[in-house]
Amino acid sequence: MASHDTLHGLADPTWAAAKVQAREAIIAVARRKTLITYSDLAAAITVCDLPPHDTRLADLLGEISTEEAHAGRGMLTVAVVHKTGDRRPGPGFFKLAKSLGRDTDDRDRLWIDELTRVYDVWSS
Repeated sequence: MASHDTLHGLADPTWAAAKVQAREAIIAVARRKTLITYSDLAAAITVCDLPPHDTRLADLLGEISTEEAHAGRGMLTVAVVHKTGDRRPGPGFFKLAKSLGRDTDDRDRLWIDELTRVYDVWSS
């Protein structure tokens, strides 16, 4: 029986497993009140190859943050950041935050508030 591919070009079970691996890796850093880079997160996903700049990784992170926000635990992927430069989440995070009703006028304030929320949830 042929596998059914999602719009991401991965079989549904592979996509689901990648989400679980990514979510667990991000929760682990949130419990320690630290951050994870996109490249380290990509390396933690072993069920498939999702390089740090792959749009599918951004889609995966978007699904995780949306699910977590709707569950009242904050945008979990706030802890996923650039390795160099601003060491903040990428522009997709802030676009998603706006679509979820967050105030994105002050990106630093949003980042700090959301990170604090996620750390409080997962470190307690």
